[in-house]
Amino acid sequence: MSEIMRFTKVIFWVAAIYGIVALLPGYFGESQYVPAISHPEFYYGFHGLALVFQLVFIMIARDPLRYRALIPIAVLEKASFFLPSLVLWSQGRLEVGGPFIGAMIDGIFMLLFVWSWKLSRDFRPSS
Repeated sequence: MSEIMRFTKVIFWVAAIYGIVALLPGYFGESQYVPAISHPEFYYGFHGLALVFQLVFIMIARDPLRYRALIPIAVLEKASFFLPSLVLWSQGRLEVGGPFIGAMIDGIFMLLFVWSWKLSRDFRPSS
């Protein structure tokens, strides 16, 4: 296996494991928010959808060449939390804390996903 494919596998495995560890407690944390969450369907919908996306990361990690076309979609998944959080922070509407730090970690994964996608662009498996 090439170093490029090994890099891609590791990045997506780490992203999936991190995502599961970071998101799963959210199912038990709604009560910590004050004021109370006014739309729990959005709260649980976000956590559910984000957890399901970790399965996409696992698929890519298992066979990066086969699922290379999903990598740009994975980039968008990370950008969908990172970019709005960055804008909210720049407007003073998001404090530096848990959600902000999580968004910055997603930004790092987003860049690593782009890098692995670009590196694998010309990859040809050895015969």
